[in-house]
Amino acid sequence: MTVVLVHGATLPAAALPILRSGTVYAGTDLDAAQYGVPSVTQAPSVQGIVLLTASRTEPTAAALIAAGAQVIETPVPPLVEAVEVMDRLRSPGGCPWDARQSHESLRQYLVEETYELLDAIEEGDHEALREELGDVLLQVLFHARVAAEDPRAPFTIDDVAAGLVAKLVGRHPNVFADAARVATAEHQELRWEELKQVEKRRKSIVDGVAMGQPAVALAGKLGHRSGRAGIPLDLFPEGTSAAAQLFRTAATARRGGLDPEGELRSVAKQFARNIRSAEAAARAAGVEPATLEAEGWRKFWPAG
Repeated sequence: MTVVLVHGATLPAAALPILRSGTVYAGTDLDAAQYGVPSVTQAPSVQGIVLLTASRTEPTAAALIAAGAQVIETPVPPLVEAVEVMDRLRSPGGCPWDARQSHESLRQYLVEETYELLDAIEEGDHEALREELGDVLLQVLFHARVAAEDPRAPFTIDDVAAGLVAKLVGRHPNVFADAARVATAEHQELRWEELKQVEKRRKSIVDGVAMGQPAVALAGKLGHRSGRAGIPLDLFPEGTSAAAQLFRTAATARRGGLDPEGELRSVAKQFARNIRSAEAAARAAGVEPATLEAEGWRKFWPAG
């Protein structure tokens, strides 16, 4: 007697010799037709059979295992296990908090986790990077699981992955088809934009720009797109207002190959570090930072 645990349509390689030589049946938790074998409910006896099942708790599988049946399984890939965990959390009997979330309620967490990932990248913290990538992945799994319950147009994480594969292959004809090789990264980026224009039927160069992103990043993106289209700098917003000047600075920086959002964040973080350093220096001198005025701050401000 052998119990073969399967995940999706994947069979453990170690089970193949047994499947060829034994009488194979599918457990009640599987679609027997998918595997081309009869259901275990049609077996005259379970003695000596090979049972395909998705779970050790399937009734026949549990009985066979209790009777000493050999169990063959392939370890679940962590990504598949993550999907299964998310499904259980969202299903009846799972977590009440997870069950009541929606795309709208999860938005704040996606933004927070994305910024925490950016922090890990900027700090060069490799361990934090691994953890924060996991938190962003959770948001993808969560949104896909919520979408699977949509009564109008449901889709699953498999649909998301399939769409991604199609997009990656379609946008790299130089790798996956017979298109001409791309010589440089800049040429590849230009080719991507051309393919996206056709793929998404975009009518404007600003179609597809996320208008909800941080303002500096938005200005930079618009500067980049408009630069590729040949729009001159003198058509940027005019005026002496701080907003107009900031737009021109961010847009021009992005045209020059800089990331204005990242650059500004880096400067802001250094400013925050200088504040902490000055506060520490003041306390070391017996001065409470809350009492400092302009000259006091200058006195304790770190050099350089």
